[in-house]
Amino acid sequence: MKYIKYIIIVIIFVVLLSVMNYKYSIKTPFNMQGENIIFVVKKGDGVQQIGANLLSAKLINSELFFSIYSKKSNLSTKFQAGEYELSSKMSIVEIADILANGKVVRKEKDIKLIEGWTTREMDAYLVKLNLIKEGDLLNYSKNEISNLKNNYSFLNELPKNATLEGFLFPDTYRIYENAKLDSIVKKMLGNFDSKLTDEMKTDIKKQGKSLYEIITMASLIEKEVKSYDDKRMVSGIFWNRIKNGQALESCATLAFVLGVNKKQYTYEDTRIDSPYNSYMNRGLPPGPISNPSLNAIKAAIYPIDNDYVYFLSRFDNGETVFSKTYDEHLRNKAKYLK
Repeated sequence: MKYIKYIIIVIIFVVLLSVMNYKYSIKTPFNMQGENIIFVVKKGDGVQQIGANLLSAKLINSELFFSIYSKKSNLSTKFQAGEYELSSKMSIVEIADILANGKVVRKEKDIKLIEGWTTREMDAYLVKLNLIKEGDLLNYSKNEISNLKNNYSFLNELPKNATLEGFLFPDTYRIYENAKLDSIVKKMLGNFDSKLTDEMKTDIKKQGKSLYEIITMASLIEKEVKSYDDKRMVSGIFWNRIKNGQALESCATLAFVLGVNKKQYTYEDTRIDSPYNSYMNRGLPPGPISNPSLNAIKAAIYPIDNDYVYFLSRFDNGETVFSKTYDEHLRNKAKYLK
């Protein structure tokens, strides 16, 4: 019985000591000699990850105490992503308050770049968000490739005088509110690089094609049809036309040249003098006409072999209608493109 009392006393003493240590630790700075540093909370970081990162950065002395205090104070669900200026001179209480109240140096936000947008459309979008001045992305796309090749090896496959058109991967990106154009573009290029698998690169080489040809084809397919299966079908038609020495006759190239999307293009439109006019010129256009999605890129690599020669997209529901003869195509145009 006597030993049990001693054990109880020891337990109580340890608990009290732990509580006192906890209360002291959360209010006491880790290091009064520390300098201010930039600490980043990424979107999706939980309290444990944040605590571990704070400990690694030598801003706190206990990941456990940070977690306990954050949860006990109902702050753990309020931490906001962004860059914070923190110091080891701050206590856990002070740091948690800063993170929970979003007292960031730089706030983050999402930008959404749409599949099939041209670089010009992306430029206009970023201008609208007050991230760049008009033409900045267009100029960057033309002039910075040589400075990017060391970090993005796929850019070495681009021909001379190419731009980044086609390689600015469309996606939703989380950026800082005052992000520079260079960092935004590098996010897009890094995303493109990560999406292009080794298997895809190998298959492109096996087909005797270049990455630039694939992305150029994908940029056309992206603008022509919506679903992945239809993209692969159209890819088959386009590659067959090239194989047979036929003009691609892609309306998407006319939209790129004219800068206008039309339901139907006139005969005069098809006669416009431009190397990108696939009605007047055979083979692929000189380069991509948009920034394609992963599905469009995969469709360009993995076409569905088929016997169709023509296709159109219905005005009423966007469905792709395929035909094997020109007469059948004309009937489909009369039926669905009224």
